[in-house]
Amino acid sequence: MGVKRTLSRWGTNWVAGNVVRNNMPQIATRGADQFVSKAIDGISGFPGARDVARKALQRTHDVDDAVTAVIEQHVRLAGLQGFVTNLGGVVTMPVAIPANLAGIAMVQLRMSAAIAHLRGYDVADPRVRSAAVTTLLGERNVTQARRQGSLSYTPHRLITSGGEIPAHTADQVSAAVISDLVGRVTGKYATLSIARRVPVLGGAVSAGVDALSTQSVGRYADREFPPRLMVEQA
Repeated sequence: MGVKRTLSRWGTNWVAGNVVRNNMPQIATRGADQFVSKAIDGISGFPGARDVARKALQRTHDVDDAVTAVIEQHVRLAGLQGFVTNLGGVVTMPVAIPANLAGIAMVQLRMSAAIAHLRGYDVADPRVRSAAVTTLLGERNVTQARRQGSLSYTPHRLITSGGEIPAHTADQVSAAVISDLVGRVTGKYATLSIARRVPVLGGAVSAGVDALSTQSVGRYADREFPPRLMVEQA
């Protein structure tokens, strides 16, 4: 009976995920700006990307070391399931994404924006914000989305392209990232369906998955935001 309930729950999430993905262009931008703003600019109890970057630079006195410190900090945060779940609970997402995944996305987005700030980019610039959001997909998914035509820019191209980017680009990015998050819902249920039967093991596996995902996003952001100018430590 337990296995049947697990499979039923997974199947329900799989169907829901497909319904959401099929309607992604219409719902992707709903609430996305609010989510990005909270993740990058910060909320009570969750300092913004600039503050995180500044503190890391004050500790290390070196931009590259500060980037490494920011990645390590957020990998640790991603492993704290209670913390990221509580974050997800206060974030308005465009679709019904579980609190844990919403929280992980928020942690990863702040990390990418902090790296961009350390490398000299203005995180208030819409192009930089869109680039930071795009890093959540990871290099492989960005490459695949570009081949399929559902995404026009890599994060690096977004920040280096001169002039205004097309108005639909932000919508493209939001749709791609939200679709990826919805996809993670089904993937995570499948991966953890057995592990969760052992309470300690289930939590450890989930934390490990989130930490590895965050580390991968951090490394990708590190490559996509090359140095532009030095950032003051004050």
